[in-house]
Amino acid sequence: MFEFIANIFNIFLYKPLFNSLVLFYNIIPGHDFGIAIIFLTLVIKFILYPLSVKAFASQKVLQDLQPKVKEIQNKYKDDKEKLAKATLELYKNEKINPFSGLFLAFIQLPILIALYQVFWQGLKPEQLNNLYNFVTRPIVINPVFLGIIDLSKPNIYFAIIAGILQFFQTKMVASSQKKDKGGAPDMAQAMQTQMLYVFPIITIIILLSLPSALGLYWIISSIFSIVQQYYILKKQKNI
Repeated sequence: MFEFIANIFNIFLYKPLFNSLVLFYNIIPGHDFGIAIIFLTLVIKFILYPLSVKAFASQKVLQDLQPKVKEIQNKYKDDKEKLAKATLELYKNEKINPFSGLFLAFIQLPILIALYQVFWQGLKPEQLNNLYNFVTRPIVINPVFLGIIDLSKPNIYFAIIAGILQFFQTKMVASSQKKDKGGAPDMAQAMQTQMLYVFPIITIIILLSLPSALGLYWIISSIFSIVQQYYILKKQKNI
């Protein structure tokens, strides 16, 4: 069973991502590995863009529904069955999926794992055997970015920049979800405040022990997400 899952992962995630990275590496003037990673990151983000927009919109609607959810919770606080039924009915009437954000995270996690494998294992000469027939096999992949940064090794500056961007990305989401007027912060809001500071620290700690290629991916991905969220929020304000 494990071998079957590993083969599926290899065929549908690792190989396509690895081949795309090498393809970009081949066609980019100067064969800059970092530029290839940036192009690959943008392709991934554009593919996931419709899901990201839908997930962000659903989160905004869920936040707007919090007063109604609290009313239901107060009304059926002694009957969990009716509470669950009424809450689901509310979501159904509003035509939203409360788990859409989790679905996006679920989709991105295997991609992140595959990219880790690509950046960790892909530079080894034997991994070039995973190239498709139409992808030119390079003699060697030089992991240096802009002739300065070795992306095969951890980089403290990339880790810190990724952590800072993670902070601003989380803060942007938190700022778009205001507290209910006159209401006290609920558990979700308290958790969100903790995430604002915990996630960036976790990001830095993780990237300090991984190839900085993954840090570069994280940085470009975060910048893309911040710009995306900015335009989504701006569009919502104009509606």
